[in-house]
Amino acid sequence: MAIPPPSLLVLVSVAQVCLGSYLHFSYAQQCSPNGQITGVSGDCNTDNNADCCVNGQMYDTYSCSPPVTGETQAHMTINSFAEGGDGGGPSECDQSYHSDGELVVALSTGWYDGGSRCSKNIKINANGQTVLAKVVDECDSLHGCDQEHAFQPPCAPNIVDASRAVWEALGIPESQIGDDDITWSDE
Repeated sequence: MAIPPPSLLVLVSVAQVCLGSYLHFSYAQQCSPNGQITGVSGDCNTDNNADCCVNGQMYDTYSCSPPVTGETQAHMTINSFAEGGDGGGPSECDQSYHSDGELVVALSTGWYDGGSRCSKNIKINANGQTVLAKVVDECDSLHGCDQEHAFQPPCAPNIVDASRAVWEALGIPESQIGDDDITWSDE
């Protein structure tokens, strides 16, 4: 059996170190659950096919979201920010309700970033279209399954919860409204 030349061994070793560092960096950038809450069911508004908490079921919580880039990948859901809608109480940013005709969104806790994006527009891309929508609320990834959160589970860490107007402005077919993959960025 031939022994590889020392330069090849060094090259392989360097490649392994670089690959290992890259993989470690990549995994460090992931958002992992930081805890769980136990589901409690209650008076849950199922408009827009909202998920409702199930008694005793465990739900992951997140204090982070994936890093924001020029084309941040996200999952868009539908939410009514109107009084009596499936979104629960008034929006966190302005303590107001917003009609389903307004271009407004809620962001997962990590992206909401303590309200730093409140009243700012984000650019959403989907279906070959782009729309600007104003951040008015947090899609809470740390809490849920209580009256304040309309007995809905905590949001996943990668959610843009959008009004019907956003979905319509993006030209999403009615049959797909409520659940779609998008990209977004700060405006």
